[in-house]
Amino acid sequence: MRTTSRASRALVLAVAASTALGLSACNRSSDSDTGSGGEAAVGVALITKDSTNPFFVAMQQGAKADAQKNNVKLTVASGKQEGDDQGQITAIEDAIARGDKGILITPMSTGVNAAIKKARDAGLYVIALDTPPDPADTVDITFATDNREAGKLIGQWAAAQMAGKPATIALLDLFNDKIVSVDYNRDQGFLEGMGIDVKDGKKNGDEAKTGKYSASGGGDYTIVCNEAGNGAEDGGRSAMEKCLAKNPNINLVYTINEPTAVGANAALKAAGKTATIVSVDGGCAGVASVKSGVIGATAQQYPLKMATEGMAAIASVARGGEKPQPDSGLDFKNTGVALVTDKPADGVESITSDEGSKICWGN
Repeated sequence: MRTTSRASRALVLAVAASTALGLSACNRSSDSDTGSGGEAAVGVALITKDSTNPFFVAMQQGAKADAQKNNVKLTVASGKQEGDDQGQITAIEDAIARGDKGILITPMSTGVNAAIKKARDAGLYVIALDTPPDPADTVDITFATDNREAGKLIGQWAAAQMAGKPATIALLDLFNDKIVSVDYNRDQGFLEGMGIDVKDGKKNGDEAKTGKYSASGGGDYTIVCNEAGNGAEDGGRSAMEKCLAKNPNINLVYTINEPTAVGANAALKAAGKTATIVSVDGGCAGVASVKSGVIGATAQQYPLKMATEGMAAIASVARGGEKPQPDSGLDFKNTGVALVTDKPADGVESITSDEGSKICWGN
């Protein structure tokens, strides 16, 4: 039964409108010093993990498009790649030295916490985007997807696809040498969605390697591996190769993001194997992978919304406005998530790849 709800359709329409508005204005200047009324612009730094992943590119484009509207003097910086703590630390120190009023950051890991504290001590208002820091109060507030919920959605969907059959699972995570909330929340959420008991909810890989999953009637499961793909296609391929070397009969693959999923699929094809692949992000390329059947389902998030709402919040606070508050029951502002699949499952709310393509990012 198709389970797209009125709420999901409302999300599609709302995000489509904001995406069109933000991306249509990408030629606006983002470094004006004063607004039309002569008011000084608010200095804001946007610091992403890298400047190549379409997710972070969408954030940068969205913020640049909205900077003039909010009378913000925007500086964009990033690490060189996933895991480059020092690149982000340098960008934070530069923002302090410039006298910026605030920072938007997708924190790389706990390795940047001390630099964030330094910025806040210097009076900057710091908002995390996408990746809540650990602990959450490292920043003033986070604007993000509920990554736990995103993981649960793809886990529930995956259990429905298994339909009681044994699930032989590969878990392709982000890192194996860093603790990042987006990493453990997606992984652990996926397992919880399948109805697999987790031990430490902030630690990947400590759950029982065999047992029963309880969602959708339940069945046996085996976890073959937790391998780090570093959020990249080549990393996903090498991680999947390692997993297949341990057990060539993997039939279900969880991936931290869609580039990892594409790499995993390449490894499966090269080995002459097939498996159900699930992921998180919902970029345009990822939604296309759902439509083509490479990815069975992905949980879509909205980076442009994170960036534009976060930047508007900093500009408001800098001008004496009220500070944003977390949503009820959460320790962050939830910017929404929707499951994208063309194989809807009973009881799991979803939208189609055609609907997802209207609100995706990274065109």
